[in-house]
Amino acid sequence: MEYAIVTAAFLCVIVAGTALWRALSQGLFVDHGLASASHHLAGAATWIADVLVF
Repeated sequence: MEYAIVTAAFLCVIVAGTALWRALSQGLFVDHGLASASHHLAGAATWIADVLVF
């Protein structure tokens, strides 16, 4: 029984690591960071965006 629990936990770690690796290799976190950045406001002058967002 203990081996089954340890094996299931190890498999979960492997699957989660693979999912994280794919997200990192596709640039998902970088894209999200760019979309969330204050300097990513389209159509606004950069100094206006800096003043209003901060």
